[in-house]
Amino acid sequence: MGTEIESKKLKFDSLKEFYPYYLGEHKNKLSRRLHFTGTLGFICTILFAIGTGIYSYLFLGPILGYGFAWVGHYFFEKNKPATFKFPLYSLASDFIMFYEILTGRIKF
Repeated sequence: MGTEIESKKLKFDSLKEFYPYYLGEHKNKLSRRLHFTGTLGFICTILFAIGTGIYSYLFLGPILGYGFAWVGHYFFEKNKPATFKFPLYSLASDFIMFYEILTGRIKF
């Protein structure tokens, strides 16, 4: 598992099935750090926009989140982001991975 060719054949029936695949696509430590930074930037941007009432900042959240993550994929993982084939599972998995990094379950 974990290559682009194999991902074309994959079908997942649940997030629980998908998450191990997702982790396999994020083996590089620097890539995981970029994902964590992007997700943190997304969360902070959304909270800032809501907290200040400056909703025009909401568009920055996805740019930060995906921007950092895609740099990790293209330059360090050397693979295509899973979000292109599995957008909802990928988004959910990113938050799970963020939590697991935050709690020390996954090495940062």
